[in-house]
Amino acid sequence: MFTRDQALVLWKKYNASESLFHHALTVEAIMRSFAMEHGDDPEYWGLVGLLHDIDWEMFPEIHCKKAPDILKEIGADDAFIHAVVSHGWNIVTDVKPEHYMEKVLYTIDELSGLIVATALMRPEKLNGMSVKSVRKKWKTPSFAAGVNRDIITSGAELLGEDIDSIIARCITALQPKAEELGLGA
Repeated sequence: MFTRDQALVLWKKYNASESLFHHALTVEAIMRSFAMEHGDDPEYWGLVGLLHDIDWEMFPEIHCKKAPDILKEIGADDAFIHAVVSHGWNIVTDVKPEHYMEKVLYTIDELSGLIVATALMRPEKLNGMSVKSVRKKWKTPSFAAGVNRDIITSGAELLGEDIDSIIARCITALQPKAEELGLGA
């Protein structure tokens, strides 16, 4: 298995956007937290989260289709590649999230964007953020308009979990990383 340092070198080879990097770090933090909750390997889950958009900046027109070749550069195995590609299910790929980890990634990719956008609107950012704050912004389609709420709903259904619980767990996962993510008060 490759290291986080190797993953970061690969990420930087194909991406330069600071906002995309913050998104990758956000998804990584949430994935690590869900892995620990689930009794799985937070390093592995975190790396899937970190690299999930590896091909987005350079190859947006073939997002999730170029990722397998890129991930093979650092020796990612088929399971890792499947997990990364499955986050684009019914959007840019027909690779369905099968495992719990893949379903989490599918759900929280979009949700993390809504949570970060909500935090950025608050003077205290992530500090003291509640599910209610995110749900209020959820109801305004023009707010974080690029966030596909249907994917989040579909993901929660795949997981068989309550959206509010998922939101709460995401907020909790991000709070210790708030400063690093530019979301500290």
